[in-house]
Amino acid sequence: MARRNQDPPKAGNHERWLLTYADLITLLMIFFLIMYTISNVNSKKFAQLSNSMSQAFLGQASGKLVGEAGPAVISGAGAAAAKAEMENMKKAKEQIDKFIEEQGLKGKLTVDQEERGLVISLKEALLFRLGSADLTPAAQQIIQSVGQILSSMPNQLRIEGHTDNLPIHTVQFPSNWELSTARATNVVKFLTTQVGLEAAKLSATGYGEFRPIAENTNEQGRAQNRRVDIVVLKSILDVAEPGQAGHDTQSQAGSQVNQLKLIEPFRQNE
Repeated sequence: MARRNQDPPKAGNHERWLLTYADLITLLMIFFLIMYTISNVNSKKFAQLSNSMSQAFLGQASGKLVGEAGPAVISGAGAAAAKAEMENMKKAKEQIDKFIEEQGLKGKLTVDQEERGLVISLKEALLFRLGSADLTPAAQQIIQSVGQILSSMPNQLRIEGHTDNLPIHTVQFPSNWELSTARATNVVKFLTTQVGLEAAKLSATGYGEFRPIAENTNEQGRAQNRRVDIVVLKSILDVAEPGQAGHDTQSQAGSQVNQLKLIEPFRQNE
């Protein structure tokens, strides 16, 4: 019997590279479409968005965009006001630092610029007797001087009372909550009645032992935690204060308008 002829070998598929090549071309096309879309941002819509954000957080328009095409540069009253505020806080810090140096209060009175604003920290030994919320005569003189430096600043002032973690059980102060709050309140009263600061700018808060800046495991750490902080809040935080922008009826209506403005830039042009 004659042997059957074997089937000839199949030729390799040399066109598979076309699939990979087609996928690559498709991805490149998508990439360039995305890049083209990003490069054609509507500058007017972006200006509306930036102004709405400035009105929401600073209470005023940020200004205008410079140039219809190319990179957008935002400038205006919002940036200028923020810069002026930082300069005022820097100047106040320099004055308080000078006062600390002249009065030999280094380590007992400190002043730092933080994210929320200017923080003037007065240790308990400067202000009160142990377990008391009554300001000593020396404390009144110090607060008088610090208050006068801050009197020209329009910012909100938050007075924060702090204690260590040693429990207190007295008729007047059942816990550290009452003690820290009473101390902050007495500083507020002195600033309004004796220094003449506007009461509407001031608030008192008691944190008890729960916001320590040092370990409570030794007396040195506990002494640092027993303090009163005078916080000069940045004006951008005013929107979170009761009765300030964003809380009354008129501001709520303005906030709704701003929300609409924030949405508008993302809508397609009709």
